Amino acid sequence: MTSLPPVTLDDVRDAAARIEGVAHRTPVLRSRTLDQLVGAEVFLKCENFQRAGAFKFRGAYNAISRLPREQLVKGVAAYSSGNHAQAVALAARELGTTAVVLMPEDAPPSKMEATAGYGAEIVTYDRYTGDRTALSAELAAERGLALIPPYDHPHVIAGQGTAALELLEDAGRLDLLLAPVGGGGLIAGCATAAKGLHPGIRVIGVEPEAGDDTKRSLEAGRRIAIDVPRTIADGQAVSTPGELTFSINQRLVEAIALVTDDEIRQAMRFAFERLKIVVEPSGAGGLAALLAGRVEQLPGRVGVVISGGNVDARRFAELCGP
Repeated sequence: MTSLPPVTLDDVRDAAARIEGVAHRTPVLRSRTLDQLVGAEVFLKCENFQRAGAFKFRGAYNAISRLPREQLVKGVAAYSSGNHAQAVALAARELGTTAVVLMPEDAPPSKMEATAGYGAEIVTYDRYTGDRTALSAELAAERGLALIPPYDHPHVIAGQGTAALELLEDAGRLDLLLAPVGGGGLIAGCATAAKGLHPGIRVIGVEPEAGDDTKRSLEAGRRIAIDVPRTIADGQAVSTPGELTFSINQRLVEAIALVTDDEIRQAMRFAFERLKIVVEPSGAGGLAALLAGRVEQLPGRVGVVISGGNVDARRFAELCGP
């Protein structure tokens, strides 16, 4: 007897109905220059235009909106390097509750400021010595808060999958879908939606070379832990895949492509100069993989999730300047 998958296409569709009118339906951009450079038709799902600047708002709102009223009165907790923090803070505000967010001390200042600006209380920790999962669980238990993890939660995963659902509705059938991988929630949700609609589509994740925990884990057939990665892609600085996300990605993700920090920088610059959009390092992985030729046997129609654009002007200039 086979067990039912933890997240289904119907779950993603239900999430889409729940976030409709609250989350932005982000645009799908095209570029003839990009198509010519990579030899394929490329469709960019631009979650840098999402509320709070990244795809994370989809999953956060879907999860928090399902909490009972008595829990919303008490509030929610989360842990995040930035984008999930902002998403939880904004979703909590929209739903009339409060949020406490555990963030690493070295999180980008702009992400910390935005999280506080949405009304969340921030508690900091050292990401290289502290266990954020244990610390956040302890914090939530002490205060009676509902913990909304950044990826390892079925409602969060289903919410993230709505990005691929919209992309396929707007672009039509695709041969390949590329998405960045941190904890694995985005690609797990997107793969669930994409393969639910078109079983023949290939799904490939993209990680920074320094943070290849999912690639190693898929190759080993089990979750592998690495040291906390040191990469410009702070949203992908994860040491091991989520348990739930890995179980999904084992079934649905064909491969992981790796990109260097320099290739990420080049993709950010290309997006700025040729596409006229600002993309943060963690959001540029799929584009970097295409431009650097990291994807073998590139098919005709390719979808890429540009997962976020939360990078301040000074940091952007440091990364993409001469």
